[in-house]
Amino acid sequence: EIFGHTDVKKALLLVLIGSFTKTMKDGMKIRGDIHTLFMGDPGVAKSQLLKQVCNIAPRSVYTTGKGSSGVGLTASVIRDNATGEVTLEGGALVLADMGICCIDEFDKMDESDRTAIHEVMEQQSVSIAKSGITTTLNTRTTVLAAANPVFGRYNPYKSPVENIDLPPALLSRFDLLFLLLDTVDSEKDRNLAMHVTKVHSVYANQDAERKAEAPTDDIYEFKAFDATFMRNYVRRAKTFEPLIDDELMRDIVDAYVSLREDEKHAEKDTRKSYTTPRTLLAILRLSQAHARARFSDKVEREDFDEAMRLMKASKESVELSAPAKKGTNPLDLVYDIISDLSRKDADGDGWVDMAHVTSMAGHKALTKEMVVEAIENWESLSVLVRNPEKTKVKFMVPLA
Repeated sequence: EIFGHTDVKKALLLVLIGSFTKTMKDGMKIRGDIHTLFMGDPGVAKSQLLKQVCNIAPRSVYTTGKGSSGVGLTASVIRDNATGEVTLEGGALVLADMGICCIDEFDKMDESDRTAIHEVMEQQSVSIAKSGITTTLNTRTTVLAAANPVFGRYNPYKSPVENIDLPPALLSRFDLLFLLLDTVDSEKDRNLAMHVTKVHSVYANQDAERKAEAPTDDIYEFKAFDATFMRNYVRRAKTFEPLIDDELMRDIVDAYVSLREDEKHAEKDTRKSYTTPRTLLAILRLSQAHARARFSDKVEREDFDEAMRLMKASKESVELSAPAKKGTNPLDLVYDIISDLSRKDADGDGWVDMAHVTSMAGHKALTKEMVVEAIENWESLSVLVRNPEKTKVKFMVPLA
């Protein structure tokens, strides 16, 4: 049912496989789990992707931000009324030990509850000191979170960091941060609509033999695997422990240093994320997970290249939201939208529906008030004219 998002699906496979946890001689542990955050507009299949991961993962817990408290995620202390004994009950993150914990609506969580996740994500344990119980529980879990931007939709006029609006301490703990934006692309939209209608058509209800014999369509170049196959594949991949050779080590160091340099010189408004030493560990983990996916005991250059490409691709979608260019004038944007719509309606009388203009402007982060103000400005310049009900607008002089 989920069409497109190739890079996201590839990243989710690496999340399922993960890297291995390294234990040092002095007992210190370095996690191998790849934490991922999806941030995006409503209706880009974030929750569906999380559900599918829960379906494939051998051990998983699914929870939502509003419906879970800090205690519900970590552990709660329960006192028996009859005996007065105190018992400890594990929460979602403890139950998902050695598995995946999917948290939907991550941005709707209270700040106090969200801080409970900090220790889990880096130290892989939960420390508890309540009612005379002082203990540490293992939570070797991968956190997969989905959230909406702070304004509901992604606002291209604000920087990515302002849109995400999560504390830097939490953001740096996520190895991959995908920004899934609902950008308008006619070719992609057509393929998506074709796919969705095909899923809901009579064709989908026909028996499995007919479906297997049917030729693959041009929008699908492959045949999907089922969840059982994927589960066995992930289990097999997890048996490998790939290592990095000295030659590749130098390249990884250079890549990390250049990432830090780029961020230092970037403007504050265009900053997409925080590059910390955790980013270096994230590159290593992704490279090792990719090598595991190939059933290899050694990390090759292709694994490292793919890890770097995924890290870049996760931020690429921000550049697709065109009006993020600074200094774009709303007047010009509204003019362009109305001229496009009036050209499409070539055989009509040139009138364009105001509702249509407002919805198109919404994709470019313009509010209804901004659209009306821009049209009034153009009216005062005798470029545009509205009908008496103010529901339609057209050019005073028809476009050539």
